[in-house]
Amino acid sequence: MVADLGERSLRLRRPPSVVPAPLAWRTVLPAAVAVLAVLLVLAPQYGYHRDELYFRVLPLAWGYTDQPPFTPLVAHVMSALADQPWALRIPAALVAAGAVVVVAAITAEVGGSRGAQALAAWGSGFAYYPLLLGHVLFTATFDLVVWPLVLLLVLRAVLRGAGAWFLLAGVVAGLSLYNKLLVLALLLAIAVGLAVAGPRRLALWGWAAAGGLLVLVLGAPNLVYQLTHGLPQLDVGSALSAQNAAAVRPFIVPFLAVLLGPLLVPVWIAGLVAPFRRPDWREVRWLPVALVAIVALVIVMGAQLYYDLGVLMAVFAVGCVPVAEWAATAGRRRVLVAGVAVNAIASAVLALPVVPQAALAGSVIPAWNQATRDQLGWPQLAEQVAAVPAVHGPSTVVLTRNYGEAAALDRFAPALRGRVFSGHNALHDLAAPPASTETVVAVGYGLDWLSSAFAQCTVVQRLQDPSGVTSQETGAPVQVCTGRTVPMAAVWRRAAWIG
Repeated sequence: MVADLGERSLRLRRPPSVVPAPLAWRTVLPAAVAVLAVLLVLAPQYGYHRDELYFRVLPLAWGYTDQPPFTPLVAHVMSALADQPWALRIPAALVAAGAVVVVAAITAEVGGSRGAQALAAWGSGFAYYPLLLGHVLFTATFDLVVWPLVLLLVLRAVLRGAGAWFLLAGVVAGLSLYNKLLVLALLLAIAVGLAVAGPRRLALWGWAAAGGLLVLVLGAPNLVYQLTHGLPQLDVGSALSAQNAAAVRPFIVPFLAVLLGPLLVPVWIAGLVAPFRRPDWREVRWLPVALVAIVALVIVMGAQLYYDLGVLMAVFAVGCVPVAEWAATAGRRRVLVAGVAVNAIASAVLALPVVPQAALAGSVIPAWNQATRDQLGWPQLAEQVAAVPAVHGPSTVVLTRNYGEAAALDRFAPALRGRVFSGHNALHDLAAPPASTETVVAVGYGLDWLSSAFAQCTVVQRLQDPSGVTSQETGAPVQVCTGRTVPMAAVWRRAAWIG
């Protein structure tokens, strides 16, 4: 019905140059089911990621210092069903499976054959970063399906001359603001792509503007929260950029080869080039330009390496068409299938918990994949901290450097629940330690400043992970600070940090 409305409201002056192909469900659905099955089977392996523990401990709210409300809400719902990592990861697995269908639908939209859609589905579904985001519940997990879906809807609006698809894209992007504000960068990249490469039909831009207005209307409550709370997301973005930019910016372009896996690079390069070599794909040229624009934005932001993944997946989907045409002979098909299979196996080994935890210390996986390191050692950390005699004193609190440490203590040291605090991100907005606090057990690096607020701070132990995998917590001190010399409110103010 919406498509019919769009067709009547924005008619092309000429027949469409690209004829969409039907979505090959019999080919695409098995790939989506396979991705879902693999992720669900492996969901219980290793342990909570630090972000999953953080989402679990955040109280329900309209917004937080470092994020909108959606992902913590999902974490609360799933934890209520079962307070285990695998429960949190069910939505992540479903999102990854849904992304397989959306990516294949992009290939179909540009006329991709059944073989091209198979390449899109199996290639993207078992690529490195899609698997990683499908295994752990991150805020970025939902971008895995949202960004390609927005691009699919815009592609339909342009290729079919059906402006109402812009409205649907606006609905998806507007609702996505309740998960991450980063979708605004995607919309900017799309606008740049359309402005540079066209089409520039006035009616089309009118519908695009209407879709943009829908984004603002649907996202208004979340945007109002940001405005009324001093735009905390800008502070978080600035902090991430300050911390990461020097290490991130030089590698953003090379990391494009890693996001889906090196063996799939020729496919998305084909997606970059083919629209400019095929006259009938003239109205697809905005998509490669949008990828260049989002990469440039990610470099400017300097926060994370993977922010351009969603657009890269869409360009990959387009590239599946010429690559599938190239693989017309049996020999070339075997080469293509082997490349996708090898890429999938390597991606699974690096992104998923397929290597036994006991063997991780001797492998390259923890060094390559930080998400693996961040899933290990939390019960042991809680056990070590709970074993410090001072934590059980009547006027003692535990102060951790980061939200992972605080949330791990909440989950795995129930005896300390209610006495664990952290100044990291949204945790600083929660209840402050009691003014009567006399002793602080400080956990983690970066808390040396406590020595100026207490008469004595003594390191009583250092955190160790029995798995032998080095993490952010490995070797971190556990200090007992006594004889407070300043008000506890001053200590709490000093403990605040974002990043």
